[in-house]
Amino acid sequence: MSSRTVDATAPADIKELQNQLEVAEREAGALVAGLSEEQGTGRTEAGSWSVAECLDHLATANRVYLGAMQEPAHRARKHGRFRSRPARPGFVGRLFVSSLEPPPVWWSRLKAPRKIRPRTGPPLAEAFASFVASQADVYAFLSANADLDLAAVRFPNPFVRGIWFSLATGLHVITAHERRHLWQGWGVRRAIEHADRQGSTAPR
Repeated sequence: MSSRTVDATAPADIKELQNQLEVAEREAGALVAGLSEEQGTGRTEAGSWSVAECLDHLATANRVYLGAMQEPAHRARKHGRFRSRPARPGFVGRLFVSSLEPPPVWWSRLKAPRKIRPRTGPPLAEAFASFVASQADVYAFLSANADLDLAAVRFPNPFVRGIWFSLATGLHVITAHERRHLWQGWGVRRAIEHADRQGSTAPR
C-alpha cells in the first residue's frame, strides 16, 4: 500500500484532498483483501461490473481526467497564476461533485463514457495495481500544483464538449467518483460472498 502521508504543512483544503486520496486507497486495499481471483472477477448479474472492473474503471477515469488537467496547469504556472483561494469547487462544480457521491440517485445513473469503460474481465491484482498507480499520479499532480490557483484555472471536461471545470473541481470529481465505485465494489463483494456462503450450505 501507499507510503504517502498527508502533508502537515499544506493548507487545509489541500490536506483534505490528500486525505481523501489516502482513504480511497486504503478502502480499495480492504476491498480486494482476501478475495480470490474468481470472486474478484465475478459478476452478480449479466451486464454488471466485477470488483476488478470497478477498479479498472477508476484507474482509467483518473488517467483521462489528469490528462485533461495537465496542460492547463502547466500554462497556469507559466503565467504565474498562483494560489489566491482554497481549492474548492464553485456552485455548479459542487452540484456535479455531489451527483457522483454514493449511493447514486436515479438521475445520476448514467452509463460510463466509452473511453473510461473498464476492460472486460481484467485480472484482480492487475486492476488493483493500476488503480494504485493512478492514485500516485493524482497525488503527484496535487502535490506539484498545490501552489496554483486551482479554483480559478479551468480545463475542458474530457467527456462533454464545451464544458469546463476548475482544476479544484476536477480533483474533487476524482475523489467523489472513487467513493462511488468503491461503494459499488463493496456491494458486489458482499453479494458474491453471500452467494458463496449460500452455495457452501446448500444440500448436496
